[in-house]
Amino acid sequence: MLRQVLRQCYSLHRPAVNVYAVPRFYRRRLCSSSSSSESTAATISIDRSSLYNPPEHSHHPTSDSELVKHLKGIIKFRGGPISLGEYMSEVLTNPKAGYYINRDVFGAEGDFITSPEVSQMFGEMVGVWVMCLWEQMGQPQGVNLVELGPGRGTLMADLLRGASKFKNFIESLHVHLVECSPALQKLQHQNLKCTDEENASQDTDTRTARSLFGTPVSWHATLEQVPSGSPTIIIAHEFFDALPVHQFQKASRGWCEKMVDVAEDSSFHFVLSPQPTPATLYLLKRCKWAAPEEIADLNQIEVSPQAMELTQTIVDRISSDGGGALIIDYGLNGVISDSLQAIRKHKFVNLLDNPGSADLSAYVDFASIRHSAEEASGEVSVHGPITQSEFLGLLGINFRVEALLQNCTEEQAESLRTGYWRLVGDGEASFWEGPDEGVPIGMGTRYKAMAIVNKKQGVPVPFQ
Repeated sequence: MLRQVLRQCYSLHRPAVNVYAVPRFYRRRLCSSSSSSESTAATISIDRSSLYNPPEHSHHPTSDSELVKHLKGIIKFRGGPISLGEYMSEVLTNPKAGYYINRDVFGAEGDFITSPEVSQMFGEMVGVWVMCLWEQMGQPQGVNLVELGPGRGTLMADLLRGASKFKNFIESLHVHLVECSPALQKLQHQNLKCTDEENASQDTDTRTARSLFGTPVSWHATLEQVPSGSPTIIIAHEFFDALPVHQFQKASRGWCEKMVDVAEDSSFHFVLSPQPTPATLYLLKRCKWAAPEEIADLNQIEVSPQAMELTQTIVDRISSDGGGALIIDYGLNGVISDSLQAIRKHKFVNLLDNPGSADLSAYVDFASIRHSAEEASGEVSVHGPITQSEFLGLLGINFRVEALLQNCTEEQAESLRTGYWRLVGDGEASFWEGPDEGVPIGMGTRYKAMAIVNKKQGVPVPFQ
């Protein structure tokens, strides 16, 4: 099946796009306390030397944005600070002023670049994975293909185009895009070349249309809104990294949660909670899953309650309806310590400055996802993580790039080689002869791939 898919996909491609902005993952470098094993505890530190030196807070009088007023209002109403997780949630997804809600934040003109924007080959390889899992599932009809946080819809568009020759597969799909941003829903509708069905609902939480390939496409605000009862395949690419995290700092009185408060000069600043918080329960759970040596030398720990809860929701759906989930993101297979960062226009900025104008994201704790899945149900199996380079390589990206290079201009060939390196390479590309600021940065080892599948499906490609 894998070879057949690759051969028939070769003739289908979208125009190559040459982008030189900094990939989203490059905001971090890893400083592990133990180099012998990636699964041991690791501290994330930030190397800003080649990117940006973030300014100090500006204390000059300024007019607060609506989101800043809203955040200060919450803190005033509560009579005290809010958690970093709540701050992150408001900054990213506040219905009126959240970072993702009213703008296109992807690509060279946005704040960061994701793998689908780098090269069509990424979406095509994810499509190969989906088709292989569908084959292992017995080629069922009426499959829910769900993508969490689809961005511009580029990944899904490339997936459907690459798989368009497989009529039985395409006709079996109902695509469900879980997206809370009306602005991004509009972009997804355009990029999938959708036509609205007659009498289609205008409710942005439940819209349905048809893609260029005839596939029905529906939009939902949450995964829970996707209809159950049908086999389900879920794609979560760079979704978990944007889920709110809670940070805990070791103090003389034990682990204290880092909170956000308003200082005397009316700026935001960090304080430590004087007593245990609701998120402390998730910290205790995470520490229970970790070996003592993983956390012995750590002064900070990040946990994501929403990531744990989302994993349980995914597992419940896969357990009851069959299918699987593919998670691709940057992160570690172990405890995370202080990875949260803000980035605006491909440059680092202070987490607390001008909230709502910069992307906030954190490293994904793949070990926590594994433990959450295994605790949620005995009906699923977890595979990986493996590096994105391994994942794409085993699915045949090398053959795909060779096929594309046989029928393209020199400019397109350069873009293909650059995109290929960004997807599977490690660090700066040695072949680059252009300007230093445009050197391709490989994300092949920083990004990881993990699969969660119903045990009835067996071991998914390429995790055998």
